[in-house]
Amino acid sequence: MNIAQALALRGEVESYERQENAWLLEHITKIDSFDLVMKKDQELSSEQEQAYVDGLARIAAGEPLAYVTGSQPFWTLDLTVTQDTLVPRPDTEVLIETVLKLDLPDDAKLVDLGTGTGAIALSLASERPNWSVTATDIYEPTLEVALHNAEKHDLTEVKFFLGSWFGALNRQYFDVIVSNPPYIDVDDIHMQNLASEPERALVAGGRGLADIEHIIQQGKKWLATQGWIVLEHGYDQAEAVQNIFKGAGFKEVRTVKDYGGNDRVTLGQWQN
Repeated sequence: MNIAQALALRGEVESYERQENAWLLEHITKIDSFDLVMKKDQELSSEQEQAYVDGLARIAAGEPLAYVTGSQPFWTLDLTVTQDTLVPRPDTEVLIETVLKLDLPDDAKLVDLGTGTGAIALSLASERPNWSVTATDIYEPTLEVALHNAEKHDLTEVKFFLGSWFGALNRQYFDVIVSNPPYIDVDDIHMQNLASEPERALVAGGRGLADIEHIIQQGKKWLATQGWIVLEHGYDQAEAVQNIFKGAGFKEVRTVKDYGGNDRVTLGQWQN
């Protein structure tokens, strides 16, 4: 089997499936995905062909490509992922953009709650090296992946703590609290498409809003004056999340859409 034949095993030309095929081949052959077409006649070794077919079978069974390759691009970083972590999504990059646009001190203090792979904390630390960035996660194997990613990208100034939300932290005040918390209702039909990823990082009580409400209500105790909370949430939760922010006394509450035009990130400022 040559590269052209391998690419054509799944999906139509220009489809996302073909792009995934290219990424999988890049991982196996170490040939940049952009260069694969130029080398379309190159034959795969028997080991490469078997690894490719096995990888496609795992994807067909519902496993994310990132679990097959062990990594996922996010922002400007290539992040190691495992089955102990969620796969970082492009839509979460909207949260990064939103935080970077805020009017913050040059030496801002920021915490990423439930950091997973470290995607949010490490992306922001890479863009703002003068910020003091902290990240937490409740699950030790997940936090180990985030620590590995920090070392991988020489972002070792980011501090990591094990524990549940603010319970992982010593008393301090932050200019920004960010999180991509669990926000899917346990009965949500979308869960059937996410069966490979850890449910604890996806599902929340209270119709998916329990963790968001906890972070907002408790977060104001951890914010500096004029500090912000910036949260990712479900496409249909913006109004509910805005109401939680406003009910807790936050000002400047607004929602930012993701690249698909869906409500995705809501933020509010603590002015007391």
